[in-house]
Amino acid sequence: MSIEVDLSGKVAVVTGAGRGIGRAVALALGKNGATVITAARTQAQITAVSQEIIKAGGKSMAVTCDLADESQIEALFEAVQEKFGQLDIQINNAAIGLYGQLAEFPTADLDRLLSINVRGTYLCCQQAMRMMIPQRVGTIINISSVVGFKGYGNQSAYTASKHAVAGMTKSLAVEAQPYNIRASLIYPGGTDTDLVGDARPDLDRSVLMQPEDIAHTVLFLLSLSERCAVDEIYIRRRSSSPF
Repeated sequence: MSIEVDLSGKVAVVTGAGRGIGRAVALALGKNGATVITAARTQAQITAVSQEIIKAGGKSMAVTCDLADESQIEALFEAVQEKFGQLDIQINNAAIGLYGQLAEFPTADLDRLLSINVRGTYLCCQQAMRMMIPQRVGTIINISSVVGFKGYGNQSAYTASKHAVAGMTKSLAVEAQPYNIRASLIYPGGTDTDLVGDARPDLDRSVLMQPEDIAHTVLFLLSLSERCAVDEIYIRRRSSSPF
């Protein structure tokens, strides 16, 4: 059974919205009434997602943004402020996956991965907070990964980045609480995305969760009463180990 929540009048930014989990989340938010700003590096992908939202009767705007570039992050939030004057929901989903043994992993790849997955997510949280604090309301949801608390071989750099996202979200939740802003973390297990396909080609993709399952989880968090806050959710495929 799908969750429905009235997001009419809400403005949402979704990073990494061009495909996979980000696309599913953007479409779900739009279906439930939010105005959705889709953000990612590939303009064609986010334009297609925004057009899909609009064709379904929703409101959306696509903004190209490379999270490795601080000026592009600033421009994204300036566009939101100028066009809508508010930000109610921030979904930080954008990430890249680079894999290899720790002893052999190139420093340039490590720097690239951390600049997007950690620094980019941090800066998006920072910009979102600067918009939400004067409003004294808002929700920030960061998408980590099962590797945000577990470790897998060949994924040391990616795992480090997702542990960092988990840590920053836990601190952010404390800082945000006095302003009536909720910060939550989702740890998705195996989900049928291009990133998981690259990281774990050994997995049978037919048993993986779908991006829509993670979007459903986002809607659950947004459906909570103002009396409630959920700090973190680990959602896994039913056929995997719970630990």
